[in-house]
Amino acid sequence: MLMFCPTDGNILVAEEGLDGYRFVCSTCPYVHKIKRRMSSRIYPKLKEVDDVLGGAAAWENVDTTEEPCPKCAHGKAYFLQIQTRSADEPMTTFYKCVECAHRWKE
Repeated sequence: MLMFCPTDGNILVAEEGLDGYRFVCSTCPYVHKIKRRMSSRIYPKLKEVDDVLGGAAAWENVDTTEEPCPKCAHGKAYFLQIQTRSADEPMTTFYKCVECAHRWKE
């Protein structure tokens, strides 16, 4: 939890004093005693693979190729290529099975 000094707006720093823990301002004499334990955690939502690749619209109007699916062994898959690394690296090919919609990359 971030707390800011009401006097000058700087971030308050937690430190241990003689009477327990407290928040102090590094530029003015403001001190805020900590009376109870405070904690909070926020976990960011991870993006799904489709969001990174452009969502469902990325798979519209793509070509098919003779590539066997590792999950169901169907012989055809949709594919698209995206430059995921630096320009001197080869493009990454993403596949989506025509039969079971399983996705993998090469």
